[in-house]
This record gives sequence, C-alpha cells and structure tokens, in this order.
Amino acid sequence: MKKLTTMVLTAALATPFAAIAEDSSDPITIPIHNWSSQIVMSNVVGQMFEEMGNNVEFVTTDSQAVYESVRLGDVALELEVWEGAFGASFREALSKGGLHDAGDHDAVTREDWWYPAWTKESCPGLPSWEALNACAEVFATAETGSNGMYLDGPVDWLKHGQERVAALDMNFTVVNAGSAAALWAHIGAAEAEKKPIVVFNWTPNFAEAVWPGEFVEFPAWEDGCDTDPTKGPNKEALFDCGNPSTGYLKKAAWDGMEDKWPAAYCVLTKLSFTNPQIAEMAKLVDTDELEPEEAAEEWLAANRAVVEPWMSACAS
Repeated sequence: MKKLTTMVLTAALATPFAAIAEDSSDPITIPIHNWSSQIVMSNVVGQMFEEMGNNVEFVTTDSQAVYESVRLGDVALELEVWEGAFGASFREALSKGGLHDAGDHDAVTREDWWYPAWTKESCPGLPSWEALNACAEVFATAETGSNGMYLDGPVDWLKHGQERVAALDMNFTVVNAGSAAALWAHIGAAEAEKKPIVVFNWTPNFAEAVWPGEFVEFPAWEDGCDTDPTKGPNKEALFDCGNPSTGYLKKAAWDGMEDKWPAAYCVLTKLSFTNPQIAEMAKLVDTDELEPEEAAEEWLAANRAVVEPWMSACAS
C-alpha cells in the first residue's frame, strides 16, 4: 500500500510548482500537537511547502503555549486554532502582537461533553445536562463512588471540565485522559457491553463516523462566559456555559512569515479544509493506522484537485 501510494503521489507531482524566489531557504518550522487531524494536516501542508521548493521541519509543541511560540517566530504558523480549546490563548497572544489571524478553515467546530448513542438508553432525558446530572449514578465507577465519571481531554487542552462541574453543581468527578487515543480506547471498551459513558469529544474527527452519538446540551455559550462571572446562569462562577456549538477553526501566522516565505504564506492564507476533509485526515491514522507522513501522502494523492488551485495561485 505504501509503495503504491508513493507511486501515485510521485506521478501526481511530476511537474513540481516553482517556488517564489523570495522564499528563504531557512526551514519553515511547523508545530505538532497531540491529536491526529492536526498532526496529519501539518504533514499535508508541510509536504505542500516542500513541493513548492521550501525546507520544512516539525517540532512537538504544547497546544496552548504554541501561540507564544508563533508570536516570537520560534514556529512559523499554527494550522488548527480551535475556538473552544485554544481561543483564549490565541486572543492573549494576539493582544501582545507578533502573530495574526491567517484566516478560517471552512470547517465548523464543536468541542464538548459527548456520549455514544447507546448511552441514551440508560439516561433517556439526554442530551439535556440537567437530565445527565440526574442520571449521574449511571456513570459511577469504583473510583468515583456515587458520582458519575466524566473523562475529559488531556490536561493541556484546558477544557475546564472541573470548573464546569463546580459552577453547575454537578454530581460528577472529572478524570483527564492522557491523550486522544485514550479517549478512543475508552469509547471502544464501553462499546462491547454498551456501557453508558460521557467523555470529551469534538468535531471534525473520525469518531463521529465510527460511534454515532450526541453532545450534551449545556446552557448556551455567551461571549465572556470564560472571563465574566455575570455571564451564564451562575452569576458567581466562570465556565457555566457549554462551548460554542458553531466554533471557528482558524490558522495563525508569525508576523514575519509573509516577508520571509511569501509563497508559503500565500498558500497558508488560501488553504481552507472542510469537516469531511479533516475527518478523513484523522481517520487515516486513527482507523487505518498509517503513520502521519504516509497519511499525508495518501490524502494529498487523493485530493490533488483540492490543493492545486491554492498552490498554483501562489507559484511564480
């Protein structure tokens, strides 16, 4: 499969794009985080840059601290700025200067508490958060006692599950998963016995095609719910709202990128992936078990009509 994919990609790239002369020969540093779509997308875009004649390097970077890294020029860009998870860190970096909004993807995002469809049989009032709370004992484990267990994302994603539980006085204990893979493993283990669970999930990703389910409906997001206690139903607490249900997925760039790598910067501002495209990127790793570089090669080989207009518009 890998040999065939490489042959197809090589044929597709038989006529490489010429890089704009002004692009620096210094490597474009692209950050890598700890979820599959971002890793594969970074490799996709990195391979696009290389095809245009640029040098690329990848560096593993904390998903919150990355905006400071972009601002300082330690990395050139960030490809997945999720409103719910990283909006606050992005806005803080913007306020300091040194990076800017490089445009939105077509994808619409949502990140919140989620349950697989079989869970509703044990808690029929779902997706209401009040119904979930009334059913808390259904989600109890030996470690949580009478409280339900909610499996949140990794700590560095800063999803504020514990703050929401406190703000809404919920009968849940929050446990943080160590990685995205741990979330998928938890859902997979529950599937065999149709055990009711509630976990952090997001869209777009491959999981929505594998495990149909729903997001819990919390009090609707209000701007300032994460900074102003008067927003949301609890006037003395933050994070008492659900996350935005139609969140953005942005790109960020170091302010110096346009001058140093104008062709690559041009591509960055033009590229815009959709929910299905991003879900497919994640699926190639999480379901098909390809390595990220192989997944990027396969995705590019199947999506030349998507990327070529962006690249040709930015080539000399």
